[in-house]
Amino acid sequence: MTQPDLRIGTGRQAFPFSRGLIVESLVNAGAPAGEAAAAARRVEQQLRLARRTLVSPGELQALMVEVAQDVAGPAVAAEAARQTPAFVDIQVTARKGQLPFSRGVLARTLEDAGLTGREAYATASAVDVQLRRDGARSVSAEDIDNRTEEMLEATYGEHLRSTYRFLRRNRGKLGVQDSGGSAPTPFSKGLLVQSLLAAGVAPDVARRVARVTQRDLRGSEDRVVSSRVIREKVERLLRDEVGPDVSARYRLLRVIRRPPRPVIVLLGGVSGTGKSFLAAEIAYRLGIARVVSTDSIREVMRAMVSPALLPTLHASTFSAWEALLPPGAARPDQPGRAALLAGFRDQVQQVNVGLQAVVQRSVQEGSSLVLEGVHLVPGYLRAEAFEGALVIPMLVSLPDEEEHRRHFQSRDAETAASRPMHRYMRYFREIRMMQEELEALARKQDVPLLDGLTLDESADQAVDVVLRRVMVGLTPAERAALLGDDGETALDTWAVGSPGQ
Repeated sequence: MTQPDLRIGTGRQAFPFSRGLIVESLVNAGAPAGEAAAAARRVEQQLRLARRTLVSPGELQALMVEVAQDVAGPAVAAEAARQTPAFVDIQVTARKGQLPFSRGVLARTLEDAGLTGREAYATASAVDVQLRRDGARSVSAEDIDNRTEEMLEATYGEHLRSTYRFLRRNRGKLGVQDSGGSAPTPFSKGLLVQSLLAAGVAPDVARRVARVTQRDLRGSEDRVVSSRVIREKVERLLRDEVGPDVSARYRLLRVIRRPPRPVIVLLGGVSGTGKSFLAAEIAYRLGIARVVSTDSIREVMRAMVSPALLPTLHASTFSAWEALLPPGAARPDQPGRAALLAGFRDQVQQVNVGLQAVVQRSVQEGSSLVLEGVHLVPGYLRAEAFEGALVIPMLVSLPDEEEHRRHFQSRDAETAASRPMHRYMRYFREIRMMQEELEALARKQDVPLLDGLTLDESADQAVDVVLRRVMVGLTPAERAALLGDDGETALDTWAVGSPGQ
């Protein structure tokens, strides 16, 4: 005669009886597997002898404890009574209400964090056992996440814990994990476009490549991907869209954005050459957050030092020569070249005290920096003075005088005459003489000249200079660590497709 089905639950909701759930509950309570199996058989026998077809979870737990007292002893029986048995759902309170805890759902999230299927299910089961041994019947989703994080750290280390934390706080978003093992960060299409523009990719192509990359990543099963995977995908797309030289340039630019040592870009040039705009564009393309003007450093020093002590500091660079005139001497309408440069050099030497302090602080903090201004004279701030940094000097120049004049006119309109053009035009001869001196020093010191191209062209030229100087400055070990085994190939490919500097 066929026995009627035995179910656990209530009239409204029930599920088939399973001896395995009894065994699991008693093993969690400390019973040996053999004793737990014997107790489970006896529980089923008693229920069937009583001709039960439906038993509530509370009744089943009470019977299980009674049998465990006889089969496994009072200690196991006491734990079985205190703990939450495997046949009782643990309710998880979340924003959408209450749902039963599911090892399968947690395991899928853990697979997204990088565990294998077996590892993920084992970890989810361990969290389940911990909850039941604590007697939990209702917990919050945050409690589940916290317990899971602790379990991951204890079993696999901080890296898996931080990856899981990203997933729980950024549900549905793509995460990017770098090779250093730090916490993942959200994938940003905007930042990728910025990197592509810096590599010389046309805006429409950059946006298309970023869209395709995001679409492909979202279509994958992994919610956290390595930065290497993203780089390789973008490089393949760039090779197909614009060629191997731009693809290689993009790869090298990624090195600049996370250099092994801080990158210090020194952008010199006289007034009216467009240094400030160019410095901001270079910083944007290279992902450098700090841009400092030498004029701002000079203003700070002026506030601290009296004009009576350092008169040249309180003058403009092109009129500092006046402060060096002997007392009572007549002021000429125009200075000679020697007098002009003497006043200029005197101010540069004074401001360089502040510049060195700013650069040294940036190096100590490990922060890259773009420093711009007329006081960045080639040969004054030398790279060897800042050990632990990659220092790249450049000089912005405007060979055409008429183009230089037009720059002052444009600046006068853009700044609402806050820097009046007539003042600079009065000293235009002196400014041009200073530029000639700076160009001569730049050639002598092997400092690259950016020769008055458009903003985009000058920025492209400057980025190429930075790339070349950084690659030369890296040690072989740093280059291998940053570019991998095929790094030299990428460097050679880009060098062939780029103009020399």
